[in-house]
Amino acid sequence: MLLPQKDETGQLKTPPIGLALGGGVARGWAHIGAIRALIEAGIRPDIIAGTSIGALVGGVFLAGKLDILEDWARALTPRRMLSYMDIRWGGAGFMRGERLARVLRHYLRDTRIEDLDRKFAAVACDLRTGYEVWLQNGPIVPAVRASYALPGAFEPIKIDGRYMIDGALVNPVPVSACRAMGAHIVIAVSLNGDAFGPIGSSHEFDVNAEDNESIDPFSLAAQSINKLRPDRLLLKSMMGQSEPGKGPKLGSVMMGTLNIVMDRISRSRLAGDPPDVFIAPRIGHIGMLEFSKADELIERGYRAMQHEIPLIHSVIETLTHLPGRTSAPNE
Repeated sequence: MLLPQKDETGQLKTPPIGLALGGGVARGWAHIGAIRALIEAGIRPDIIAGTSIGALVGGVFLAGKLDILEDWARALTPRRMLSYMDIRWGGAGFMRGERLARVLRHYLRDTRIEDLDRKFAAVACDLRTGYEVWLQNGPIVPAVRASYALPGAFEPIKIDGRYMIDGALVNPVPVSACRAMGAHIVIAVSLNGDAFGPIGSSHEFDVNAEDNESIDPFSLAAQSINKLRPDRLLLKSMMGQSEPGKGPKLGSVMMGTLNIVMDRISRSRLAGDPPDVFIAPRIGHIGMLEFSKADELIERGYRAMQHEIPLIHSVIETLTHLPGRTSAPNE
């Protein structure tokens, strides 16, 4: 006999809801606003899968530290962002990523993925095989770091004997991971719905930017930054703003390439396994390195999700009342 499924109290049972948070570097701050809108609407994801910065925001949210992340993101300035760029000469990546990891470890400490109150997966890519890897166990900090380890920018992260790199190279919007973990309804947030803007300026930032705010205690290296340091000169030559009439710098080339990769792979993956609700904030005009635009990104993510809340409620209502197979009498 087929009947709508009920919980132990006799109430209709809501199908498991999955939230797929896509990659997009600095644009990922939009995920904070999107989650805020879900919380405000009383919608509680049972499963979260995140790629790259989507893994960072999703993991921090499930660890109960979203407020701290939001405050930290809103306080970022170009100068503060530079202070987290610990250049590694001759390494496997432009930056070691230890300064950012220090912040994560301070707030998340020894939190393990399996100890979270909901299912979570950080999507990464095995550097040797190219396989997509869903990190669902172990300490959350290395899992998140592996998911955002963009080749060329960050060093790969070694987990269980394998070197992991950014999951956006294989699954930019991890709808498939949510479904595999048991989600019946999947809400996907893509950061590349209108990703293609002007080449160059949209992916660059002012290396010489100054601000008069106090320095974050975890970025003490910022106090020693000056225009004559070799690492600062290298940053300016690679990631700084292009001169009029000249071509894009390395930062623009890297981010523009990532844009293309994520867009093409996302189209293919989502065509074969579309989400039930697709959210794409209008943030293409904001560069993938503009971490100091958190205020606007969070607001745009919030508005984009809020606009789709009626649809989400409708999907939940429809699937809640679909008949489900009950247990057999002898079970």
